Amino acid sequence: MTLSTPTIETLIDLVEIKLSCFEVWDREDTRELKALQSARDELSAARAAAERARRRPRAVPAPTERRVAVG
Repeated sequence: MTLSTPTIETLIDLVEIKLSCFEVWDREDTRELKALQSARDELSAARAAAERARRRPRAVPAPTERRVAVG
C-alpha cells in the first residue's frame, strides 16, 4: 500500500497530537504509548523514503553521436 506524502504527514501530526495528550496510568497505557511511538517512527521512515525516492535522479540517455562529413 502506498500513501502520499501529505497523507503520511497528516498521520504523523495525528499521532503526535495523541502522544502530547497521553497520560500513562497503567501497563496498558504503557503498551499503547509504545505502539504510538512505534507508529510515529514508522511513518517518519516512510516519509523519508518517499522523499528519497522523489529526489532520486532519473536516468538520462546518453547523447547520440553526430558525424559530420568534412571536405
